[in-house]
Parts: sequence; C-alpha cells; structure tokens
Amino acid sequence: MIAGVIGAAGYAGAEIVRILSRHPKIDALAASSTSYEGKKISDIYPNFTNLVDITLENPEAVIARSGVVFAALPHGVGETFAAKCFERGIPYIDMSADFRFDDDEEIYAAWYGKTYMYPELHKISIYGLPELNRGKLQKLAKSGGVIVGNPGCYPTAASLAAFPALARGLYGGGTIIIDAASGITGGGREPGRAYHFPECSDSMTPYKVCSHRHTPEISRNFSFMENMEKINSGARPLIFTPRLAPMNRGILSTLYIPLSDEWKCKPAPSAKPRPPSSAIQEKTERVRQLYAEFYQHEKFIRVLPKDVLPATGRVRLSNFCDIAVQIDQNGANLVVISAIDNMVKGAAGQAVQNMNIIFGFDEGCGLDTIPSLF
Repeated sequence: MIAGVIGAAGYAGAEIVRILSRHPKIDALAASSTSYEGKKISDIYPNFTNLVDITLENPEAVIARSGVVFAALPHGVGETFAAKCFERGIPYIDMSADFRFDDDEEIYAAWYGKTYMYPELHKISIYGLPELNRGKLQKLAKSGGVIVGNPGCYPTAASLAAFPALARGLYGGGTIIIDAASGITGGGREPGRAYHFPECSDSMTPYKVCSHRHTPEISRNFSFMENMEKINSGARPLIFTPRLAPMNRGILSTLYIPLSDEWKCKPAPSAKPRPPSSAIQEKTERVRQLYAEFYQHEKFIRVLPKDVLPATGRVRLSNFCDIAVQIDQNGANLVVISAIDNMVKGAAGQAVQNMNIIFGFDEGCGLDTIPSLF
C-alpha cells in the first residue's frame, strides 16, 4: 500500500514520513509540499539522505495514488483534500484541528476563527484518540472512507492522564487544573521570536494562559470520558496553563483533580503541614492499581510503578504515554503526571496508530521504537 503525506515539509509531516518509511505494511510513500514541490524530502531534511529520497509532488497527485492519506497542514485548509479522499473511499487522517470537534462548528469557529467548508464531512468524521474511540473507529472503517481528526498534543497528554479518574468515579466535580510544558517543536517549523535560541534556551515561559486553543478539546474529552454516553453532556471546568520548555521534544503534564467523597482521605489533624499519611499512601496505591487495570490492554500506556515518575526523556521518539499518580497530603486531590513525545504520541505516531486500527494491522505496527533516553 502507498501512504500519502500532504504537508510533508513541516515537523509533523516529516515525522510521519520517518515512521512510515519503516512501517512493514507500507510499500511506498508519496508526499507533497506547496513550498518545496519538485524537491526531494532529503533536500529539506538531510537525515533522510539515501534512506527516503522521494520527490515532493502536488497534493492531488499524492491523493490519486495513495491508499491512505495523512495531512499535516495548518488549520482550515485541509477539508478540500478530505472531501477528495472521501470520494475515493480512502482514509484521511488529519493532524490539524479541523476534524477534532465533530459537527460542533460553533466551538471550532470561536477558537479557530474559521467555519466549515464541508459541514457534511464533520457529521461522519471521528475524533482519533484510540484509547477512547477505538471501537467507533473500527466500526466506521468497515463502512468505507473514514475521516479522522487526530488529537492535539496537549489534549492527548491531559486526556490519557485523566481518563481512568473520570470514567471510574474518582472525580468529585469542580475545576481540574492542568499545568503542562511542551518542547519547542510544538510550535512548528516556521521560525518565530519565541522559538529563537536566545529567547527559549535556558528559560521556561508560560504562553496563551487561559486562552490556548486546546482548552475546548480537553474539556470535551473530559466530559465524554466522564459520561461515556454523549459528548455534549456539558463542558468540564478546567484551568489550562501551557509552558514552553527548553527542549526539542516532549510534553510533561501535571493534573490536579478534585476527588469524590468516596476517594478522599482525611489526614490526621495537625496545625502544620505534614507529609502524606500512611492512609493516603495506601489509597494512592489503590488509585495506581485502578489506573493499571484500566489501561492493562493498552499497548502504549505505561502506568509507572510506585515512586517512579514520568520524564519526557523516557518516552523520546516513542508512542508511549507514561503516567504516575499521587493523592495530595490533604487527601482531597489526585495529582496525575503524564509524559509523551509531542511529535509521536502527540502527533505522527498517534496518526499511524489510527491507520493501523483502520486497516486491522497490529496496533503497534511500525511503532515499536524503544525510547531513547539520551
């Protein structure tokens, strides 16, 4: 099968090319770039020299000869290509926000300033977080052409961290707080002052505080994960603070989730702050076991052992999401920490995972890279 990549010159597109070039079920690649049409991808990314020397074409040529198409394009420009792929009956996996909100054009327009060109396509598309929508994706794939809205990187890390707590009744209501730090590749390949080496090296900076576009996506996921019946059951209140970290890859997210009465653990009375009591530590272990059981069949979710905390370096270049849990010293909030590679599980790797599900391949096919610690 030939796999097509539209927008292959950007970081996410190039990462898809890197992964697919070693995918055992992919026979050949076709790729496009408006800015670099006619050039070899190895001219743009020399790491591909003598390994992936495909010439970049126009998108229509890529679609015409591909059995699956990945789009790594800016928001608001990919719907035309999605329509063409759907007409041909081939899967279209989109890594922009265009298909992340189903047919909720209002929320998409509010946060991205655009409207849908093909509203009918959004009625049949699916949000591509495999751990949440695997069954729906498999069912939809059997019907022919399928359009997948690949999740954002921050929503992937936050949603996987919160999923068991929301689905198993640990969440007691109220505001969930998310602090997350991302590598600089999350800003894309185009240069900008914020990503200039003197600006971001040896420094950590918050940005788009209370206004990041991934906020509504996370909120929708939380709502669906808690109710598991209908996605429009009401947004979950959250505070999301993203930060730019001085590293190339990775997202480290810390979530603070108010616990339900059943899961709260009152600490011993004290006029001064104390470390978590033995009762809190015991309940924390119960939560860890719940998380481990919830994700026991998920190939790419690793619930870490007691006293082991996630680190972005331990998931680098991989499709893993590492998770650790702890109840705070007051026994009232669950602290969940997750780590992913923003370019793999947060983008290209998850897109390939979705392709594997669509075609009935082993879900880990082409994604068996062992994380590189250094």
